[in-house]
Amino acid sequence: MGEEKVVKTACSSHCGGRCLLEVHVRDGVITRIETDRGEEPQLRACLRCRAYRQRVYDPDRLQFPMRRTGERGEGLFERISWDEALDTIVSELNRVRSTYGPSAVLLLGGGGDASQLHTSRLLGGLLAMTGGYTDKWGIQSFEGGLFASLATYGTLSSHNAFDDLLNSRLIIMWGWNPVTTIHETNTNWYLLQAKESGTKIISVDPRYTDSTAVLASQWIPIRPGTDTAVLIAMAYVMIAEDLFDKSFLDTYTVGFERFRAYVAGDEDGIPKTPVWAETISGVPAQDIENLAREYATTKPAALVAGIGPGRSAYGEQYHRAVKTLAAMTGNIGIHGGWSGRSSVPQWQFGGYDFKLGKLPDGGGNPVERGVPPRTDALPTLKGSDSSARIHAAEIADAILKGRAGGYPADIKMALVMHTNPVNQYPNTNKMVQALRKLEFLAVAEQVMSATAKFADIVLPVSTFLERDDIIVGGVRPFYGFVKKVIEPLYESRSPLEICQGLASRLGISLYAGKTDDDWLRTMVAGSFVPDYDTLKEKAIYRIKSAEPHVAFKEQIEDPEQHPFPTPSGKIEIYSQWLDAMNSPGIPPIPTYIEPWEGRRDPLAVKYPLQLITTHFKRRAHTQFDRVPWLRELMPQAISINTRDAEARGIRDGDKVRVFNERGEILIQAKVTERIMPGVVDLPQGAWYDPDEQGVDRGGCANVLTRDKRSPGGAACHNTGLVEVAKVDEGKP
Repeated sequence: MGEEKVVKTACSSHCGGRCLLEVHVRDGVITRIETDRGEEPQLRACLRCRAYRQRVYDPDRLQFPMRRTGERGEGLFERISWDEALDTIVSELNRVRSTYGPSAVLLLGGGGDASQLHTSRLLGGLLAMTGGYTDKWGIQSFEGGLFASLATYGTLSSHNAFDDLLNSRLIIMWGWNPVTTIHETNTNWYLLQAKESGTKIISVDPRYTDSTAVLASQWIPIRPGTDTAVLIAMAYVMIAEDLFDKSFLDTYTVGFERFRAYVAGDEDGIPKTPVWAETISGVPAQDIENLAREYATTKPAALVAGIGPGRSAYGEQYHRAVKTLAAMTGNIGIHGGWSGRSSVPQWQFGGYDFKLGKLPDGGGNPVERGVPPRTDALPTLKGSDSSARIHAAEIADAILKGRAGGYPADIKMALVMHTNPVNQYPNTNKMVQALRKLEFLAVAEQVMSATAKFADIVLPVSTFLERDDIIVGGVRPFYGFVKKVIEPLYESRSPLEICQGLASRLGISLYAGKTDDDWLRTMVAGSFVPDYDTLKEKAIYRIKSAEPHVAFKEQIEDPEQHPFPTPSGKIEIYSQWLDAMNSPGIPPIPTYIEPWEGRRDPLAVKYPLQLITTHFKRRAHTQFDRVPWLRELMPQAISINTRDAEARGIRDGDKVRVFNERGEILIQAKVTERIMPGVVDLPQGAWYDPDEQGVDRGGCANVLTRDKRSPGGAACHNTGLVEVAKVDEGKP
């Protein structure tokens, strides 16, 4: 037996954190994974990454390329060579383009890996160099936050570093559960330090989350999709009691008087009082008043907008309202304040000096050249303003209906990498129908995912422990080196190797002969890292800063020299861009709009429970769902309030049906007081596993969600109505 070695590396899992690992290897086999123990603040990994060797050695890892032999979704395949697999993909790509045009080719890439080299962007660049393709737009996680940041501040990134929360006197966690979702490594540590130093923390959430239990001194339950109403009612209290920062509003904002008129009910005759909001949200009017007063009179204060409430119908309005309250209290551009939250690292948009060399992108997508811009949304992170793109939530509908349904292309072929659309896009059963309609589908995956089962060609992909790469930090910037720890298992290849194989067949020499090391040296040469080899050895290079980053500090300290990048140069409570769009679903001021499939929807008579699909501690979306240690620790279940369970004769642990017009799931019930009545929580990411009747037994939440996007582009995975019923004994 050989000597055990310890390899320092970084994790590129797309979970919200960016962590360092110490991987123990003996004779080319991973024996143990430990976490960072070096310089503070340590970037300590969670249980997901510490259990990663069970993912690497999953007995169902894809071992070689395969070709479908059965019906789509049946899961019947035969082994083929890499040459045959790549030849087939290129042949189909050429056939579809020559027959239907390049727009018939759809690329579905995603955030399944947070690394900088081995990404689906490589495949997008290759397709752009060889004729073009149809791309999607809209980040399912936080598009609503990006839209609101752009409309209000003129930039897509708008929040302080999380260690700046140590300077806050009050922290409001609004729909934010960092104990589970991570959202920057060490965030929980900073929050615990803030709590220990006397900072008051309040949680506003439909659930009594782990973050609420550990950090908060008060829990305010709220119905899903009603956050905007409560925030606007808080504004009413601040205005009525003269608790807003008039000087700040006069100096740095435009449009407050129009918002004030809306809050007062000048146009619709409905004052947006706490009593008005209570009937909508279930939050007692007195709690709304108290929260408004506390936020307005405690400074600095951080109202941290979690991204979950933004994944709802009109979720953009929630984010816009949060930013407006931050302006009303003067908590923007100061230490300990908070200007909202977009979840986009500041470095991507010049928040501070941080850069990285770029990969080839093909010079832009030919399919999008000369195409009119969209008029129904703002150009955010994953979406140029091209109307040639399809929103992620509408992919299935677009494949099924094509140009006849008002979409920009008739999709005939799709390439999938770093995403799992059957599982993670809304309305799973509709996505299944759509994939069955395609003439060709190729999927690059590590395991036989729900999407891979529908592919014509499946390509086995290596894990991040089997290749070199780089990750970058978010608001606290650093460069992390993802070091190859073991040789790739079986015949798996990296995304770069896959693209190199396709490129050679498409006559593109740009990728030829270049190794991971070649590309990474080029990328690091365009960064602030002084030495590539030292980065590779230590696995991290930190960018030091004298103090935590504060968003918009320059704009607040010197507004004349540093205006906001909005049409007015100020914070736009009344957005000129949104005014020009002239869309009733996207008003220029933050507005509460009744969501579809909410508690007051007529459909609630048939399906009376509001469904939310939250992040689960054991998973990063669908990743890690198959890891035995984590499955044993946290079984998939639907959380239901004790009152709702008793009314349906359901006990904790019972098997229940969860259903609506889009689908049905069989799952275990978790009866708890930690969720408010009328709401059920089915954590997203569990693998879709339908039986012969099409009933899902894996607990895939998107079987129940609707494939409709919010007007500003927010995905709506937390907007939906369902019913829950106990399964009779003796029935399957």
